[in-house]
Amino acid sequence: MDKMEKIVSLCKRRGFVYPGSEIYGGLANTYDYGPLGVELKNNIKNLWWKFFVQDREDMVGLDGGILMNSKIWEASGHLKEFKDPLIECKDCHHRFRPDKVKDQSKCESCGSKNLTDEKLFLGMFKTFLGPVEKDADVTYLRPETAQAIFVNYKNILNSTNKKIPFGIAQIGKAFRNEITTGNFIFRTLEFEQMEIEYFISPKAKWEKVFKEWQELMHNYAEMVGIDKKHLHDIDIDEKDRAHYSKKTIDFEYEFPFGQDELWGLAYRTDFDLATHEKNSGQDLKYFDEETKDKYIPHVIEPSLGVDRTFLAVLSEAYDEEKVKDETRVVLRLKPAVAPYKVAVFPLLKNKDKLVKKAREVFDMLKQDFTVFWDDRGNIGKRYRYQDEIGTPFCVTVDFKTLEDDDSVTVRDRDTMKQKRVKIGELKNYLAEKLY
Repeated sequence: MDKMEKIVSLCKRRGFVYPGSEIYGGLANTYDYGPLGVELKNNIKNLWWKFFVQDREDMVGLDGGILMNSKIWEASGHLKEFKDPLIECKDCHHRFRPDKVKDQSKCESCGSKNLTDEKLFLGMFKTFLGPVEKDADVTYLRPETAQAIFVNYKNILNSTNKKIPFGIAQIGKAFRNEITTGNFIFRTLEFEQMEIEYFISPKAKWEKVFKEWQELMHNYAEMVGIDKKHLHDIDIDEKDRAHYSKKTIDFEYEFPFGQDELWGLAYRTDFDLATHEKNSGQDLKYFDEETKDKYIPHVIEPSLGVDRTFLAVLSEAYDEEKVKDETRVVLRLKPAVAPYKVAVFPLLKNKDKLVKKAREVFDMLKQDFTVFWDDRGNIGKRYRYQDEIGTPFCVTVDFKTLEDDDSVTVRDRDTMKQKRVKIGELKNYLAEKLY
């Protein structure tokens, strides 16, 4: 198996990611996050939220709705612009985007050249509001989270004391009826975004602000364990940029299947607010009390996909090494994103005193850390399991703990070295190593 296949196998085997609707034959390009996956995913999102929102005075949050008035998508240009080219094979009925395949003259599935003409395909999921479909209002599942921020921008200005420059952040689901999907969770029908709309004066030096956000995104990459050597900033040509963007940088990551887009950073100018002001009839201008200027703000947008970040973190962390003629699989996750920070074992599960003492250590540590309890199998198998799920430290209660000095064995995931640590000093020891 190649590295990507190994990651996919590990994800299902250990409970990071499962194929969607699997017992009914599945649903292509949909996935569910299992017990470990949801912990890793939440850690990625929580780090983002703390770094970009809670640690800054110029940021606030929003949780906008998935369903919105369809006039929003008309105004934003999505109904007109959010379309992809589509070709269908007349023999096997496989559909594909011609711009995503090497040879556009034949079907990528069966090789037939009996193809339909190219046509445009709306990448938004349509739904209906009302009990009778033909009489119902049409709306769409949002293809991005940004528009909820733009239409609430004035509400947030009115209900907070924020002054420009300031930003609004949101984490939430988006939906795209993708023609070309695949590569596991890289491109799916349903995905989660972490987006910021940062509002600035049209007189501001937007290039400077843009560069600051570019650096911040690199800082975040380091926080979650993405090596800067594997991350590449690609300046997108005007012809390839979104209709609203004056400048876009794609942060491309070296995934196991090849280099592709991880995140994006765009200068959206005043396109969105100006368009919504025109179409809604509402005044969305900002009044600067100091300069007495009144203007529609411009916007810098850092956009990060949760699922792609998840995949990049796993790709970066996955490692194999030979240990005593065996292959040890280990996820070298940064402690900040690891699903569990510590695992606690009794050396033997059938010795009541060992189990009781180990439970005491477990109860003590779980007050400060996410802790995994494991008493299955032998100690070697437990270590290997924790290595595979990325737990930085394992704590074992053994007979020496009971008989001698009230210490435990602490084993480091990356080095496999072990150290005796007094139980009374254990919290501080782990905290120094983890944080």
